[in-house]
Amino acid sequence: MRILNFQRMSTEDGPGLRTTLFVKGCPLSCKWCHNPESIKIHPEIEWLDARCMGCGSCAAVCPSGALEQSDEGVFIDCEKCLLCFACVDACPTVALERKGEDMDTDEIFSELIKDRAYFGENGGVTLSGGEIALQYEAAAELLRKLKGTGIHTAIDSCGLCSRDALDSMLQYTDLVLFDLKLADSERHKYWTGASNRKIIENFEYLCSLRQGERADLELWVRTPIIPGATDDDENIADIARLVRDRADRWELCAFNNLCRDKYRRLGRDWEFNKSALMSKSRMNELARLAELNGGKNVLWTGATALEEEI
Repeated sequence: MRILNFQRMSTEDGPGLRTTLFVKGCPLSCKWCHNPESIKIHPEIEWLDARCMGCGSCAAVCPSGALEQSDEGVFIDCEKCLLCFACVDACPTVALERKGEDMDTDEIFSELIKDRAYFGENGGVTLSGGEIALQYEAAAELLRKLKGTGIHTAIDSCGLCSRDALDSMLQYTDLVLFDLKLADSERHKYWTGASNRKIIENFEYLCSLRQGERADLELWVRTPIIPGATDDDENIADIARLVRDRADRWELCAFNNLCRDKYRRLGRDWEFNKSALMSKSRMNELARLAELNGGKNVLWTGATALEEEI
C-alpha cells in the first residue's frame, strides 16, 4: 500500500481511541480538501520552513534544477521535479519530507498491532485516505488480518469506488464512515471534480446491506460544512432527506483552516485560505435543519469561531 502516515490516539475517526492509517490517492479533488498531500497517488515532496536553514544543499543535488533557493525559502517546480528525492536525502535538517511511502500489508499490520493495548473495548483501527478503496485489494487483506485478532475495523470513504472494491473490504469491516458532501450533482462536480451519482448509488447499497445480510454493519455519514460551498440550507435539507434514519450517526463536520500551511508547504494555492471558521450558532442551526428534514442522530463536530456573549 502507498501510505502517508499512522495517526495514533485518534478520537475523530470512529468510536473509542483508534489508530488511523492514511493512504495516498483520491478520485476526488475537493477544493477545500484538508489533506491535500493525500490527493495525488504518486509521492510528493513537502518543504517545512521552520526546519530550513537555507543552506542550499537540496538545490545543489537536484539533477533537473527543480529547486530554487531564495530569501522566501525553497520553491519546488513540480513540472521539472523527477521525484528522485535526492534533495530529501541531502537535507541536513529534514526540512524536505517525502509524502508517500510503500509498505506491504505485513509491515503495516505489525505497526498497527502495536497499538492494541490502548484500543480498549471501543477503539480500533480506521483506514482512511485519500481514498482507501483505490487500494482495496491490499486494504481487504489488511482488514482481514486485523479482524483475525479481534480488532474493531473501520473504513473512511468518499464513496466514489466500484461495488467490487466495497464488497472486498466490507467483509472484514465493522464500521463505514461515508462522506455525503453535496446533494446536487452539478454542484458536487464543481466543488469536487466528479459527479455524486456513483456515491449515492453506493450509499443506497450500504443501506440495503444493513437491512439484510449486514445488519451488524455500522454506518456513520459525514458532511463537511464548508463556507460558501456546502453550508447552505438547501444542501443540508436535501442530504437529510437522503439519509433520513438510515445511518447510526450523521456528523456535520465544521470547516477548519489548520491545513493552510500544508498547501503552502506543497507550493499550492488554497481557495479557502482566508475563509473564517463556522460559528457555533450556525452549526446549531444546520443540525436543527437536518433534523427537521428527517435526519436522525445528527451532531456537529469541530472547532468554531469565537462569538461574543450576548
